[in-house]
Amino acid sequence: MRVKAHPTHRMGLSIEGRYNEMGLGNWRAGVWRMVLIGAVLWSTTPVFAQHGDEEHNPIHETTASGHASHAGSPGATAWEGSAEGIAYSEFNHHLSGVLVLLMGLAELAQASRLPSLGWLKLLLPLSMLIAGLFLLIWSDHEAWPIGSLSFSQTYFGEDHEILQHKTFGVLLLVVGTVELLRRYGRLTHFVWTVPLPLLATVAGAMLFGHSHGLHPSAQKIAVHHAMMGTVALVAGSSKFLSGWFHPSSRSPHVTWEWIWGGLVFGLGILLLWYSE
Repeated sequence: MRVKAHPTHRMGLSIEGRYNEMGLGNWRAGVWRMVLIGAVLWSTTPVFAQHGDEEHNPIHETTASGHASHAGSPGATAWEGSAEGIAYSEFNHHLSGVLVLLMGLAELAQASRLPSLGWLKLLLPLSMLIAGLFLLIWSDHEAWPIGSLSFSQTYFGEDHEILQHKTFGVLLLVVGTVELLRRYGRLTHFVWTVPLPLLATVAGAMLFGHSHGLHPSAQKIAVHHAMMGTVALVAGSSKFLSGWFHPSSRSPHVTWEWIWGGLVFGLGILLLWYSE
């Protein structure tokens, strides 16, 4: 004797299936939009780089004593493109790469849902705080507090490269603090899950316009920053998508968490690969 399913039961399954199908379609469309935006920004990267080279900080083009980076200073070698400048910049990128790799590993461990790796949830915010503090102090050799520029010249001057570095540092400290409190259970509202993916997408977009000034390898640097910007944009989008699913749903919530962690790890590899 065959038992027919109740009509309301079949209707419920149908509605749920359609909802999931429509939801997944919309989320996939969102990812493709972010990839398309990244491709458009990538195509305009050389323009941004050229614009940045032409209008880079005028402070660097004047002759004032005490600034080793001033190309116009008698007997001084331009910092951008010099052996010292390249070594300084590459070290900063590589150290950032190590910290971002740790963030990626921590997020992959979170996606695995292994109880023995639960303590790694604090690795991401701690790495963000270290990276933010490092950028605020050592991002630029001529900037405050280690260089000859004053606090006001550093944070309110016209050097866009320095301003972006310091902005990244401040954002990392703020979002790192939010994530630390959230993972300790102090911030439980859903809204506190937004700053982390928002930081990834904003930072990714900023990288497309990031310039190293009058550098002989400006084009190469711009392309590399475009690669990192694209990865950051897609990573931030995947983190946004994972937050829209209820954590109890094993799929696709966990799938997006794996994608997020993998992209963060990949961003760390790009930073370690960085060279001028």
